[in-house]
Amino acid sequence: MSIKEDDLIFFNKGKIENPKFWSRLGGEPLFEGKKILDVGCGFGSLCIDMVSKKAKKVVGLDIHEYPLKFAGENLEKNFPELAKKLEFQLGEVFDLPRNEFDIIVSKDAFEHILELDKVLYKMIKLLKPEGKIYIGCSQLYNSHFGDHGSLIKNVIPWAHLMFPESFLLKRLNKRNNSKISSAKELGLNQMSLAEIRNLLFNCGLKVSLYKINASKNLVLRLFSLLRRIPFLKEFFSYNLYCILEKDSK
Repeated sequence: MSIKEDDLIFFNKGKIENPKFWSRLGGEPLFEGKKILDVGCGFGSLCIDMVSKKAKKVVGLDIHEYPLKFAGENLEKNFPELAKKLEFQLGEVFDLPRNEFDIIVSKDAFEHILELDKVLYKMIKLLKPEGKIYIGCSQLYNSHFGDHGSLIKNVIPWAHLMFPESFLLKRLNKRNNSKISSAKELGLNQMSLAEIRNLLFNCGLKVSLYKINASKNLVLRLFSLLRRIPFLKEFFSYNLYCILEKDSK
């Protein structure tokens, strides 16, 4: 597989966005000497950043073959000096041994992961005592373009909630000559903010940070005001950032 220019552009965009990801989580943690897992690593930009900052070992995990092929070739071609400390794996968290990682990171994946409850509990088992899980995800499903343009083009805000899923899938299948029967087949778990929040606060770990609409963007600042109205809370919650901490036992 040769590196495509569009994929390299996407990778570099991720590198540019990584500092913003960490700033929304209160700052970049210390990576030096740590063993780290990136759940939903995609094209691997976050993995490259972490291993370049003296992490002992970084494992990038994803269920999609295409971005991992890019990540592996990009590592070999452009970052060969990091190859001994960075490994990309195709698979799920259930395939990994427990008590293995000091830090687990998941960037823009929690809104896609099916059976998120099972995946999170496995992540907790993979975490060493006193380890931390750093989570950032957007766009939440009930936000204005929460289907990520998968069901309907991002033209009319909340259009994916205005029409029945069956209607949207029928149009999608006709346009693409496909046979999609559920939004979950498009990589959307369709979880509400309330469901994700309940999962995070009842997983058994300490929640040391929890933010909604973490951004300096003026639109999201307006969203933060509107979500104070109870019946608008779900619809004006765009992103979620959270840190979970395991105790010493």
